[in-house]
Amino acid sequence: MPHFASDETHYQVLRLLDRRPELTQRELADELGVSVGKANYVLNALIEKGLVKARNFKNSRNKAAYAYFLTPAGIEEKGRVAVRFLRRKMEEYEQIKREIEELKKELDERGSSL
Repeated sequence: MPHFASDETHYQVLRLLDRRPELTQRELADELGVSVGKANYVLNALIEKGLVKARNFKNSRNKAAYAYFLTPAGIEEKGRVAVRFLRRKMEEYEQIKREIEELKKELDERGSSL
């Protein structure tokens, strides 16, 4: 997986868990649009890096469920990844704007319009 995809996935997981630490891995996978296996893999990687901590709690649906909390390092990493993510999205936006302008120019030169 390319670094930026990993960054984006990690950012999305950190963001979701920061807002809703009680998410199950299945719910997390659904929110991300990935398999439960991938959600589990990413979650475990974040736990191993010390960015997320899992805690047991009792829950009416599930006798032993987990809540996933961002550690102080996880909160800092979320901020760093958010900055990288935003920069990349802004670059993509600027590239798309240039492509749109080029396409408009081509259409104008051909006498076509939208």
